[in-house]
Amino acid sequence: QVQLVESGGGSVQTGGSLKLSCVVSGYTGSYCMGWFRQAPGEERVGIAAIERDGSTSYSGPVKGRFTISTDDAKNTVYLQMNSLKPEDTAKYYCAAGVGDSWWDVRGYKYWGQGTQVTVSS
Repeated sequence: QVQLVESGGGSVQTGGSLKLSCVVSGYTGSYCMGWFRQAPGEERVGIAAIERDGSTSYSGPVKGRFTISTDDAKNTVYLQMNSLKPEDTAKYYCAAGVGDSWWDVRGYKYWGQGTQVTVSS
């Protein structure tokens, strides 16, 4: 059984940085790993993903500010978030999937419980 546990969320001011971690247990060798976020009253949206070959993808609002990476030795996926803005406030989720579209929640089978990020102005 694949399990994902996120950590690293918190409260920061505009312009600050946070690094989220997602520790993965169980086999995920064939999966794409993604980060999603969901603000209150809004849909969950994909913001970054990393394929098994190391290729990465980002949504427009975070491109250039966020970086997704993995440490296979630690079975961990990271999301480095820089230049944070109030509109980045959301609950952030790590997920593992095999869908063709990295941004689509329907392509992800396993999800973490989420970690809250709050950015104040």
